[in-house]
Amino acid sequence: VQLQASGGGLVQPGGSLRVSCAASGLTFDNYGIGWFRQASGKAREPVSFSRTSDGAPYYAPAVKGRVTISRDSAKNTVYLQMNSLKPEDTATYYCAAGKTDGRRWSRGAAYDYWGQGTLVTVSS
Repeated sequence: VQLQASGGGLVQPGGSLRVSCAASGLTFDNYGIGWFRQASGKAREPVSFSRTSDGAPYYAPAVKGRVTISRDSAKNTVYLQMNSLKPEDTATYYCAAGKTDGRRWSRGAAYDYWGQGTLVTVSS
């Protein structure tokens, strides 16, 4: 199983960025896909989740209203569109796959597989 996160980069405050998570080696539609982030010197925190059964989205309070998660089953890919980015959004963003229905989506233990991360830097 491989989860390939990509799309990170440098963006100015207020800008937008879309990161992607391409999955292989698993039956994509059987897995919920979550995004987490970890800033330097801080603990990992949940960002968003796409439920496997119907793709229903979940968002952490810190990003709700600024982030949209979507999944493309034909491409085995989940996208995280981030708008109105703030310097505090700077972190390495990781995607993860797990057979969770969403009740435990914010817990890292709910996931079986993790990607390598993509760095998002929000700075002027």
